[in-house]
Amino acid sequence: MKRFWLIFSQAVTVVLAAYFVVVTLKPSWLGATQSQVAGVTVTEAPAQSNATIPVGSFRAAAQKASAAVVSINISKNASRHPQMDDPWFKFFFGEGAERGAQPQAGMGSGVIVSADGYILTNNHVVDGAGEIEVVLNDSRKAIAKVIGTDPDSDLAILKISLDRLPAIVLGNSDSLQVGDQVLAIGNPFGVGQTVTSGIVSGLGRNQLGINTFENFIQTDAAINPGNSGGALVDVNGNLQGINTAIYSRSGGSMGIGFAIPVSTAKQVMESIVKDGQVTRGWIGVEPQDLSPELAETFGIKPNAGTAESLQGVIITGVLQDAPAAKAGIVPGDIILSIAGKPIRNVSEMLTLVAAIKPGSSEKFGVLRKDKKIELQVTAGTRPRSKALAR
Repeated sequence: MKRFWLIFSQAVTVVLAAYFVVVTLKPSWLGATQSQVAGVTVTEAPAQSNATIPVGSFRAAAQKASAAVVSINISKNASRHPQMDDPWFKFFFGEGAERGAQPQAGMGSGVIVSADGYILTNNHVVDGAGEIEVVLNDSRKAIAKVIGTDPDSDLAILKISLDRLPAIVLGNSDSLQVGDQVLAIGNPFGVGQTVTSGIVSGLGRNQLGINTFENFIQTDAAINPGNSGGALVDVNGNLQGINTAIYSRSGGSMGIGFAIPVSTAKQVMESIVKDGQVTRGWIGVEPQDLSPELAETFGIKPNAGTAESLQGVIITGVLQDAPAAKAGIVPGDIILSIAGKPIRNVSEMLTLVAAIKPGSSEKFGVLRKDKKIELQVTAGTRPRSKALAR
């Protein structure tokens, strides 16, 4: 036994000595290379091939999605001074005051969602644009046409005419969970296409005052000005959302960004491409989140259970001859549910009402004073609204 152990130890010593000699004199035999750095010979590891992806790398997802993310450059006509028609203004400032106004420029991002050239972006990126130039990741450029916009969801659909267009794969944003890893891809500050990583920090964010209809994905992946309209993708490179806004006191990323779920973007895109606009349900009421003060003002008793749990939305106004008025809804009513789905806040109510096809009716669960009733409401068509100030 002692003899075998002696042979084994001698063999190990010989192998290690041979390895040391090879590393020192012929490192290329092991795939490494030697080079001079400031007169010093160093050994460098072999270059990794694209087929070899380090563990934990998002390279594959980034490469898959990046080709379909574009930069959007817009130009706006010079704004006309509101007093240019005033003779005294012209007398003091001259006719050149208007001619000297410079056209405005802006930038953003977009995502190619179809090989036919359809691009998803934010409405606030292209709102008021004169000319829209789209720059692909392969440096090709094209002038885009606006197919339609939806200020209520802050989405817009553009179209370009180029061949061999890469299209992103649409994911399922309804399956996202808090903690899932995501990548944000766009053109922040115009520095060029940039990929940042993070996680899903929250879901269903609303009441932010950004859009009329809010159901945001919150992420800590860095999103900055210029990222608007860019892609939020999962680790497989599939589109999960359209980056649209950040919470910031400085104008830069503070780790709180918001993206519109791809499920919402898909519905908006299909409506715009098919009908040229997004048609939503509308009942003509002024809703407010229920508070103890409002409950007391409208005479809602605490023992009704609603004032204490703050469940439901109180109607503070009803438009004359609107669908709600025709169905019998009156100020002071509390909407508890729509089509059997409970209502917790105004945002949820607006979303459910908007989902009702105009001309169709749904049951509304209503609390009036201390009595629960059901009303059948036939939705009308929601009027077009202007974009909110961002």
